[in-house]
Amino acid sequence: MIELFFAVAFSAVPLTLYVPPIRSLNIFVETVEQLLRCCAVYTLAAYPRVRHAFSRLFNSAFRLLRL
Repeated sequence: MIELFFAVAFSAVPLTLYVPPIRSLNIFVETVEQLLRCCAVYTLAAYPRVRHAFSRLFNSAFRLLRL
């Protein structure tokens, strides 16, 4: 069992090289937050239209299935 523990532990060590430093991660998170803020306006405007389109499609499909 101890061999399995060491095998998993030493195989996970190289994965730490792929984790960026915190100072780089902050820039990435800030960019993602800014992108989400910009996209939220368009998403909120498009949501009612998409919902209406899907409801019309489903209503048409259900009407065809009833025939």
